[in-house]
Amino acid sequence: MPVSQAHKADLLLLVVTLLAAISWMFSREAVLAMPPLLFMSLRFLLAAAVLACVAWRQLGRLSLQQLIRCLRVGLVFGTAMSCWIMGLAFADHVGEGAFLTSLGVVLVPVIARLVFGEAVPGSTWLALPIATGGLALLSLDRGLHLEAGQLFFVAAATIFALYFNLNTRAANTITTISASGERIEHPRVPALALTTVVLTTVGLVTGTLSAFLEPWQTTWQQATPILAMWVILSATVGTALRFLVQTYAQSLSLHSHGVVIMVLEPMWTALIAAAWFGETMTLIQLAGCALIFVSLLVNRWRALRTLLKQALGPRSKPDHP
Repeated sequence: MPVSQAHKADLLLLVVTLLAAISWMFSREAVLAMPPLLFMSLRFLLAAAVLACVAWRQLGRLSLQQLIRCLRVGLVFGTAMSCWIMGLAFADHVGEGAFLTSLGVVLVPVIARLVFGEAVPGSTWLALPIATGGLALLSLDRGLHLEAGQLFFVAAATIFALYFNLNTRAANTITTISASGERIEHPRVPALALTTVVLTTVGLVTGTLSAFLEPWQTTWQQATPILAMWVILSATVGTALRFLVQTYAQSLSLHSHGVVIMVLEPMWTALIAAAWFGETMTLIQLAGCALIFVSLLVNRWRALRTLLKQALGPRSKPDHP
């Protein structure tokens, strides 16, 4: 039985969530042995070099306007990734960090409202207090305060929400109105070119921060083949391959349920971290992560409802004599 394009896209996006989750482990191993911002710079520059081998034709056709849009997205993404990697470096619990970072999904419509004046779906207003309750439980586990790692993850989630909005606008044609009332059309940026420029910008942003804030000499002296392996795996499997698969999956069908599938990432991350690092959670931590996960599902309720309807299929009507 042939697999539809939409189902193929869903399966590939499930692979993307697994690649993203395993990337947390590679990154965690790397930052235990080297400065976190330097690691991010090496990871993203290497990943961008890999993608450039595929996207060089698209890169050559970028206009100056498109390049500026890419750089703007990259600067925001670089700031978010800097906060994220510092959170990972300070964090005591990788799985908890994954749930905190996933709050960015809930905040996307809120940032769209604040920055671009878009309407906020009703499901978001319901999801926000649930997510806040989850965050409160995670802070209660440590005596009514958030630790440095948690604060970095929450900051990263907020900036990720802005990045998601900017990235969506860069990948699609948008029309703006000038002060004189003239309609200006901004052409979309091809996905691979956009991703390559954004990843390069992230590498440059984190590398610049690392040059000012982190010691490099000790890192080169303590470099080992194992450390190099974590950096290479993070760049190729966790970044380049992940974005290639995600871009391809999104090109297969407009009817994929990726927005629901992608919320599985923190679940995979917590499970893999439990097996990889032997992490465990207290009851309060479990309850806090569960509330955040519920908020993600509530925020994507419309897509989830559609997915459930299609999975159950049309109900057959009984025959009447």
